[in-house]
Amino acid sequence: MSFKLETSTQRSTTALLLGSGELGKELAIELVRLGVHVVACDRYDNAPAMQVAQEKAVFNMKDPAALRAVIEQFKPDVVIPEIEAIATELLMELEQKDGLKVVPTAKAAFTTMNRKQIRTLAAEELGLPTSPYFFASSLAQVQQKIDQVGYPCIMKPVMSSSGKGQSTIKSADEIAAAWTKACTEGRGGEAEVIVEGMVRFEEEITLLTVSACDGIHFCRPIFHHQVNGDYHESWQGKELPAELQQAAEHIAKTVVTALGGHGIFGVELFICPQAPEGQRVIFSELSPRPHDTGMVTMISQDQSEFALHVRALLGLPIGAITFMGPSASAALLVEGDGTAITYDNIGGALAVGGAHSALRIFGKPEVHGERRMGVMLARSHDVADAIAKAKAMRAALEVKVH
Repeated sequence: MSFKLETSTQRSTTALLLGSGELGKELAIELVRLGVHVVACDRYDNAPAMQVAQEKAVFNMKDPAALRAVIEQFKPDVVIPEIEAIATELLMELEQKDGLKVVPTAKAAFTTMNRKQIRTLAAEELGLPTSPYFFASSLAQVQQKIDQVGYPCIMKPVMSSSGKGQSTIKSADEIAAAWTKACTEGRGGEAEVIVEGMVRFEEEITLLTVSACDGIHFCRPIFHHQVNGDYHESWQGKELPAELQQAAEHIAKTVVTALGGHGIFGVELFICPQAPEGQRVIFSELSPRPHDTGMVTMISQDQSEFALHVRALLGLPIGAITFMGPSASAALLVEGDGTAITYDNIGGALAVGGAHSALRIFGKPEVHGERRMGVMLARSHDVADAIAKAKAMRAALEVKVH
């Protein structure tokens, strides 16, 4: 479905953005640039996207009644889920009964918000290669089934993001603590986990895949470094061998086509070049929206992942995606407890990065524990130098939480 962009004072295209974090903020900026009226929604006030959108709504997006009331109030032309913790069953109902436009579709949002749904689709319905896995809804079930995947293995809540609730289990003694962590930190209130066998991979990538009116498009592979499932650095510019690139694109296109709709999809894959044929690229996860590791595209491409998502969801053609050169991002993780956050030595950080560098302060209003508060971006003559510059920028920035 395409949209006619109207910029008159009577009625502009209205987008309801469900989730107003750092990714939502960049989406809001791109939407506003194209004349779209943005209503930024989140569970807390003054979230990053609310600082650039024309309107806002603060409510529990997992509450179907509250979500329905907001949709009825603003009557959006398009609903854009930016996080997983949303009452997607209501979105599916409104999409089917009332023709509500959800990006990429309400079914895609429902399927991918839950690791059980997306893994079942990929492995059992589409036959794509994945790690060995099982699902469990009790500690006893985990203990009974864990020999199916062996040690070490990884336990994750079926609903979470950015590594929340994830544990590596090396022995039976660690199962109970991992179960408690998954149930405590997972989203959606579901006591259910996925336990995955470890994959011997050399690289972990995100293949940003755009489904648009002019076909399927791929960004260059994004390699990344994670700690406990949370992204710390990502980089673009290293190329996969042709055989592995072809396999990655096949997996991504297969699952994106099955989900349907227009927008950008962050397809996470394991690269295992020493594995048997057919197992050298393994499907891991998928987000039907811009991906945190894809923030590097704000400096590596002429169209960032946010610009691509907005173009695609508005029914506009993508055309060619121009790669600007080897680039890297480094997440700014801040630890503390307070609502007054200061950022000093910004000039020094930019000086370290050089001419082709940038930083983005997200504008999150508070920190309690550890929180991602910004990202450093650098482009250089090769990937290694770009990564080094992004890390040096992060080290140079001085952040205080009061």
